[in-house]
Amino acid sequence: MIPPAHPDAMPATTIETPEILAALDHVAKRYPGEPTVLDDVSLAVGAGEVVTLLGPSGCGKSTVLRLVAGLETADSGRVVAPTRGIGLVFQDATLMPWASALDNVALPLRLDRRPKAEARRRALAALAGVGLAEAAGKRPRELSGGMRMRVAVARALVGDPGLLLMDEPFAALDEITRFRLVDDLLRLKTLRRLGILFVTHSVYEAVSLSDRILVMSGTPGRIAEVVDIPADTPRGGAFRASPAFAETAATVSRALATAMGEAEPVDATPGSG
Repeated sequence: MIPPAHPDAMPATTIETPEILAALDHVAKRYPGEPTVLDDVSLAVGAGEVVTLLGPSGCGKSTVLRLVAGLETADSGRVVAPTRGIGLVFQDATLMPWASALDNVALPLRLDRRPKAEARRRALAALAGVGLAEAAGKRPRELSGGMRMRVAVARALVGDPGLLLMDEPFAALDEITRFRLVDDLLRLKTLRRLGILFVTHSVYEAVSLSDRILVMSGTPGRIAEVVDIPADTPRGGAFRASPAFAETAATVSRALATAMGEAEPVDATPGSG
């Protein structure tokens, strides 16, 4: 359940600069009777880039997503909302078990009262975009975990959003499926110039996917360190097998350990954290 907004909270505003899709500017967030969740957090997500929030449980990563989505409001600072729509993907695919993949993907359009033919056409195109055109008639129980998550991504994209918010969407998947979906996301964000704000506990997932990694400390959540991945870095399996990937993962692991107050680097092996 989402806590009620603070009565003095500041509403999101709309940005006019086309390159920046969403931003937080010195944002603080707290809930009545609880410690401050976020303190002085600033970040920006541009078109065609992936920004990943990496940090311990309880550091406010999901709260950042809810602020950008307009599900929460800031107590201080400014939240800049995208001018185009937002797609949301959570750890659980949250599909309707009785409905086909096609009907699950078409749901946002039908709730928006789009014509049935248009909803079907766009849902089929979204499924094709994630490699599931042939699974349109299948129900969730007939799909693997990775396929169900692809359906959830297609549903988030069917409304043609400019920004995708993803809250640990691959955490429950095996390593091979996880990295296949990472590669799918990299392809989609390039094709559609998507901005993606991604939450994960996995150092390897963050390094595989991100243009910029924001390492967060906890209670209250702050941006402790920013790790940039050079724009000319090759992506996909070749990168994950390279010394540059191992070196970057080690750097991020050390930053995460420092943010968590650990003496030793956090284990950066796949699926850890």
